[in-house]
Amino acid sequence: MPTIVPNLWFDKEAKEAAAFYCSAIPDSKINSSVVLRDTPSGDCDLVSFELAGQPFMAISAGPLFKFNPSTSFILNFDPSQGRTPQDLEALWNQLLPGGSVLMPLAAYPFAPLFGWVQDRYGLSWQLILSNPSGEARPFITPALLFVGEVCGRAEEAQDFYVSVFANARRGTAMRYPAGAEPEREGTLMYSDFMLEGQWFAAMDSAQPHNFAFNEAISFMVYCDSQAEIDHYWTQLSAVPEAEQCGWLKDKYGLSWQIVPRALGRMLQDPDPDRVNRVNQAVLQMKKLDLAELQRAYA
Repeated sequence: MPTIVPNLWFDKEAKEAAAFYCSAIPDSKINSSVVLRDTPSGDCDLVSFELAGQPFMAISAGPLFKFNPSTSFILNFDPSQGRTPQDLEALWNQLLPGGSVLMPLAAYPFAPLFGWVQDRYGLSWQLILSNPSGEARPFITPALLFVGEVCGRAEEAQDFYVSVFANARRGTAMRYPAGAEPEREGTLMYSDFMLEGQWFAAMDSAQPHNFAFNEAISFMVYCDSQAEIDHYWTQLSAVPEAEQCGWLKDKYGLSWQIVPRALGRMLQDPDPDRVNRVNQAVLQMKKLDLAELQRAYA
């Protein structure tokens, strides 16, 4: 079964940011850190870490892409799971210094306490005190905001992703009512869906925004076979010029990385020559070839 892991692209701060997030969010840890040498961006730190049990990857690969609120992370403070308003406020106060407030921490019609903050690295977080009587959700959920050219297509995208992944389902959905202009009646105010055990949220916004999905946040799909790699690559890739090193863009502009699960083990090998051979092989590929990577590793 594939595993889906968010990947964060930094200029030079991947190790620093991962350490910061692990210090701010309880039950978090850094799993590994390696240096990928001689890439087009020079030497790049690649960091694997977990935040409250949610796996993440981070890479320092130059100032090519910047975070924006089109992809954020919802932090779900569920009182039934022992998370309190005080916990929410404490984390808000950790994330805010050096960042900016997108929605003030306050009571809203949809939650007794909510705030949206962009941290010192530009990464966006939505902190919400949730209703403990609702269906349980994980502490961290990636949230996709469909704006600009893809506004109004959040439901279409959700249904598409659910069709691509075998272990997938829709969750909740709340729609814009009449009279909520510029929002179109019936489009998604908020929804969520699950892909291979990973929950995502999706929202439409017709408000004026100057951002869109980009490569700063991508989703790594770890596959167990070349057949799985081929399947997800064929289903998801819609922008040929974006295909490189296992990366692709789908028809909504969202970036994915389709990678063999074995690649992580290869890149964490203590032999730097092995790591470099594998990395150089990756740099020559569009869709990743597992057998070729195994030959480079051996």
